[in-house]
Amino acid sequence: MTVSDRPQPFLGTPVPDWTPPAAPLGAPMAGNYVAMEKLDADTHAALLYRSYEGQDHVWDYLPYGPFSASALYHRWVRETVQDPATLFYAIRNLESGNWEGVASFLRIDPTNGSIEVGHINYSPALQRTRAATEAMYLMMDWAFSQGYRRYEWKCNALNLGSRRAAQRYGFSFEGVFRQATIAKGHNRDTAWFAMIDSEWPALRAAFDAWLAPSNFDAQGVQRERLGDLTRLVRAASDPAL
Repeated sequence: MTVSDRPQPFLGTPVPDWTPPAAPLGAPMAGNYVAMEKLDADTHAALLYRSYEGQDHVWDYLPYGPFSASALYHRWVRETVQDPATLFYAIRNLESGNWEGVASFLRIDPTNGSIEVGHINYSPALQRTRAATEAMYLMMDWAFSQGYRRYEWKCNALNLGSRRAAQRYGFSFEGVFRQATIAKGHNRDTAWFAMIDSEWPALRAAFDAWLAPSNFDAQGVQRERLGDLTRLVRAASDPAL
């Protein structure tokens, strides 16, 4: 058998005519419950700090914080937003009118069509609200509408709250990277989750159904749970949950 006669190995599904999507530039995003703007120290830092003040636990699994003064948080925001590898959004809860959290795009890889959401820090006022979920939905929808193929979520493996959130949103569990980093002087194993473009139409329909006003009673209590709507789309569930 000559080299030319050798059976060709299967190298994966072809991706014909691939065009890398654009990198995010921080255009504002808004829905029914939330508005998001590119994070700016002078515009948002003091207002965000007010929502975090006295709530040091929200920084437990982040590699920075808590901050003991508004000026320190302002400086951190001013320095952090200069990093071209991340793009932070400030999140305004339209039901309260307050700036109550942040999230960012990172590991932005247009060449391979992959992007990650991270640095998610929701104040207690934002947690478990429709605005919190809609913020994640808007970021996902932007990524897939631009042509990204893969949307990632990673967190400290000990952070079961983050792992539950990832699964609720429809991310599929992909494993744990042991001893991935050192954070605040402690080992961090990192749990990996992702969703892909072929899953997004069904996941988008699940979010649309959950966010619909008809899914909530007069007291704002949900009728259907988002995790129930996304369960059939996920390729794998997290065994730790």
